[in-house]
Amino acid sequence: MVSDSFSIILIFALYLLFMISIGVLYYRKTENLADYILGGRKLNSWVTALSSQASDMSGWLLLGLPGYAYLAGMEAIWIGIGLAVGTYLNWKFVAKKLRQYTQIAGDAITIPVYFENRFRDDTHALRIISAILILIFFLLYTSSGLVAGGKLFNTVFEIPYQQALLIGALVIISYTFLGGFMAVCWTDFFQGMLMVCAIVLVPTMAIKGIGGYGSTVDLIRTIDPQLLNPWTALSGGAIPLVSNLAWGFGYFGMPHILVRFMAIESPDKVKQARLIAMVWVVISLIFAVVVGLVGRAYLYPDFLGDGGSETIFMVLVNSMFTPVIAGILLAAILAAIMSTADSQLLVAASAFTEDIYRIIMKKDASEKELVWLGRLAVIAISAIAYMIARDPNNSVMGLVSYAWAGFGAAFGPIIIFSLFWKRTTKNAALGGMVSGGLMVILWKQLSGGIFDLYEIVPGFVLSCIVIYVISILDKEGPSAEIQEEFDRVNKIASTGAKITKEDVEPLQA
Repeated sequence: MVSDSFSIILIFALYLLFMISIGVLYYRKTENLADYILGGRKLNSWVTALSSQASDMSGWLLLGLPGYAYLAGMEAIWIGIGLAVGTYLNWKFVAKKLRQYTQIAGDAITIPVYFENRFRDDTHALRIISAILILIFFLLYTSSGLVAGGKLFNTVFEIPYQQALLIGALVIISYTFLGGFMAVCWTDFFQGMLMVCAIVLVPTMAIKGIGGYGSTVDLIRTIDPQLLNPWTALSGGAIPLVSNLAWGFGYFGMPHILVRFMAIESPDKVKQARLIAMVWVVISLIFAVVVGLVGRAYLYPDFLGDGGSETIFMVLVNSMFTPVIAGILLAAILAAIMSTADSQLLVAASAFTEDIYRIIMKKDASEKELVWLGRLAVIAISAIAYMIARDPNNSVMGLVSYAWAGFGAAFGPIIIFSLFWKRTTKNAALGGMVSGGLMVILWKQLSGGIFDLYEIVPGFVLSCIVIYVISILDKEGPSAEIQEEFDRVNKIASTGAKITKEDVEPLQA
């Protein structure tokens, strides 16, 4: 059996050693907290694009979405469409302006710091509450990656789930602990390349094994003609279709994606990065759905069932390839898992270190102390996520969807309003953030009828309404200083002018 092969173990070991070596390399180059959590804003277009999308998709791309397509068929394509549109809009309208605004607004290195600087929040409420929300939802998101890692090692090597979970967690912690942001981005770059190659090759070879495209389609029709009908999502009304498309809202509030926009070397590089990212995303999402559909046909008449559907990619690899090729392709799942979990750990650690510890506990902490505290926070957050992930019945898709909704509703609207509406006030930002996050948590506890609507929709809509209403009711509006800075950012964005030291100085003073 391929999963018992020494070749796969060796390839995994070499792959993991390569990832850790990148962490060691950047360990020596990390001098301060800004280096550790933002890399000194030195990312090129390729690394920005592939690391942002690899960290976005996670093990969900090779486990969750194919598993959903395996069960539901072409209905899954609507999630892909929603995500592709959301990705494009985020890169087109948010990326460049966020890069400019975060630098001009006091050279902010985290999303919570940007909120505080953008609205001149002397109370630190925006910064602390947003950091708390990041910690809450990233615990769920990171645990989904650990669950995916546990399922990978359990399926491939037949290691008991709990042991498999521990192995995956230790590997991710090691290079994130050592190298910080640049290690995470460069490992994500290589992992993104591996992921897209694997997700194209596996279903292509499966189709060839079945007898070609025509034979594959005919076999799927034999199993269930509705698997090829994308409109089955409407059989229960508009709610399933709207829920699937609404995944696109999440992009505007994802801290681990937004931080890549903040870290790109120059705003001028965003356009090239957007093109690279969109090509990667469209190919990956299409073939993720194809994996599920083709896998259903390839295994017919066997059926993995609801509980095993998320292992379809691994089952196909084990069935079709030699040990060496299988090892490389299965490493792609590990790449998908690690590329997201490492980013989430780093953002969560920075939220604790920069936005809670430095503000509440020790304002005069040294840079060296903060870097090491960030590393210790990576370990602590991983430990809590590990405890959440210990239940083998956890669904990767379920954990990801909850965290995705939380970030999308809590941060998405305020990111958009802060960049494009000068009238937005501090109280409105705080109200929108809290109401969006709480609505997601509340809606998730309800079920049936309209409550089956994906919780990101009511959360996002409520947050937008709250931001608008509070801003309008606040008759004083933003201060002259805030409005002047907003106009300065808009002028730079429209003219393409370079950001100078003088553009950043007013806030720092």
